[in-house]
Amino acid sequence: MSVRIRRVYDTPEPEDGVRVLVDRLWPRGLSKDAAHVDEWPKGLTPSTELRRWYHAGEGSYEEFAGRYEAELDTPEAAELLDHVRDLAGKGDVTLLTASKTPEQSHASVLVRLLGV
Repeated sequence: MSVRIRRVYDTPEPEDGVRVLVDRLWPRGLSKDAAHVDEWPKGLTPSTELRRWYHAGEGSYEEFAGRYEAELDTPEAAELLDHVRDLAGKGDVTLLTASKTPEQSHASVLVRLLGV
């Protein structure tokens, strides 16, 4: 069992397990068939305001991560995190993002919060 991060544009692999898109917007230029997304829990994605703030370069990754964690402090987000944690308890899970730097994106915050 593991949770890993991959770019949604990468070719799906058998080791991906359950593929979970963690972006609020559908990735540009990618068909739903080609993406092979199993789940898309929009309640786990950063708000539009936070996403725009971070992409505008107005703050550090650490500040973004803190703000994102605060956004995730809701019953809906807790339920969705528990669901992904349950999926990971049953097998491999891949968090998918269109971010060019997944290691400095919301997906890495999710992996840390999942604690698996």
